[in-house]
Amino acid sequence: MAPKTPGSGSGPGRSRGRGGPPGRGKGAQRHRASGPGSSPGSSTGGDRGSASRRLAAQALAAVRGGQALPAALAAIPEAAQLRPADRAHARRLAQQVLRQRNALEWRLREALRRPPKPAWIADLLQVGLVQIDDPQVKPHAAVAATVGAAPPRLRGLVNAVLRRATRGELPALPEDPALQAGLPRWLHDALAADWGAQWPAVLTGSNTPPPLGLRVNRRQGDVAAYQEQLAAVDIAAEAIGESGLLLAQAPPLDKLPGFAEGAVSLQNPAAQLAAVLLDAAPGEAVLDACAAPGGKTAHLLEREPSLALTAIDADPERLADVERGLARLGLAADCRAERLQAHRGGPYARILLDVPCSATGVMRRHPDIRWLRRAEDIPRLVAEQQALLRAAWALLAPGGRLLYASCAILRAETEGVVGDFLAAQADARELPLSLPVGEPLAAGWRIPPGGAWDGFYYALLGKADAGADAGTGAGADAGADAGADAGTGAAADPKPAPGA
Repeated sequence: MAPKTPGSGSGPGRSRGRGGPPGRGKGAQRHRASGPGSSPGSSTGGDRGSASRRLAAQALAAVRGGQALPAALAAIPEAAQLRPADRAHARRLAQQVLRQRNALEWRLREALRRPPKPAWIADLLQVGLVQIDDPQVKPHAAVAATVGAAPPRLRGLVNAVLRRATRGELPALPEDPALQAGLPRWLHDALAADWGAQWPAVLTGSNTPPPLGLRVNRRQGDVAAYQEQLAAVDIAAEAIGESGLLLAQAPPLDKLPGFAEGAVSLQNPAAQLAAVLLDAAPGEAVLDACAAPGGKTAHLLEREPSLALTAIDADPERLADVERGLARLGLAADCRAERLQAHRGGPYARILLDVPCSATGVMRRHPDIRWLRRAEDIPRLVAEQQALLRAAWALLAPGGRLLYASCAILRAETEGVVGDFLAAQADARELPLSLPVGEPLAAGWRIPPGGAWDGFYYALLGKADAGADAGTGAGADAGADAGADAGTGAAADPKPAPGA
């Protein structure tokens, strides 16, 4: 699933206007004349390896210009001429590069007297370097395919640099933690400070490609039965949580039994916790306040189809994705394209507020995020999250619950936002959580990225009943059963006091 993103919820690389990829825009024909040689569509046999590398390099150039990797790949005309397997290979190559882009750039700066021209050749060289370092790829094959992707006049340069790499002649990285982590320095330093002793494990989790998470639609069948359907088509899966399955390899969607009919959806186990934690009762009025891309909306209705659910999102195109997803699953909600601050519905018994964020908890599946984010984005995001939380709270009925959810793993966007809100809002109380993974914070609960789990944050807030003394915490849902254990349904122990 795509991560939540700033503003209207558009993808993680909304263009910053810093230029586009080769093969796009006004310079497209000029680039093709002097650039990557033959069209990828004309490639056959061994040339397909070169075509996928060329596509990866073009997409990487677009990411440097501020575009998200999926959008960059889709926008390159030649991509449609490649086989699906070659497009998938290009995506994997680009992701490999993005997980260590600053380190690759450093190695090339040290190896070359001047940056190559056109600039996308540097991206192509990075593709070659990650392939040479990949133990599953023969170095000579990596070199040959990458050289074949270059314009004829630059093949000698590409060949020379990559041959040096195969002989171990490129400079070794310095003892620089940010370079070795594959992160921009501002983000490395912020995450290392926020996670302390857990930082090495969080870094490993953020740099390791994740398994594919599925959510079984239990209105159509149970997890064990769907697991058997997967086994019948030679797809191994491991059950996790209430409705989840994990696949080590990601097959094409049309290979998943019953996908078109709504038997299953893509969703990481961490995101699947949202519907469980909100625990909406039959017939309740529920608001999904930042609904796109719609996975949590659908899960709420799969668990309880009788909900009076309103799903809003500020981006009409993204809201259309929510509606299409619901239609595939045979579900319905009142979907509205509007800003939360302008919404006039409610009051609601339950509200899910899955805020736009830095998406730093899902960098392992969207490695472009680490290069698309900027340090100055975080204060702006925090201000937006605070405003959304205040607006959602005004729509919550007395005695109701609000679940604050985020795929960010920076404290400023999670514990900081919720903690400040609780300190300022007299009728708000934090309700205890107990999740199968992660740890409680002074406000909320965080899940580190790694293994089955994307990085995630949840905080469950209860609103005092009308007339209750807000100073005593006498609001509804403040009892021991308010934060049921997401793994067992049992009452959770209250969270320890800060510093305990």
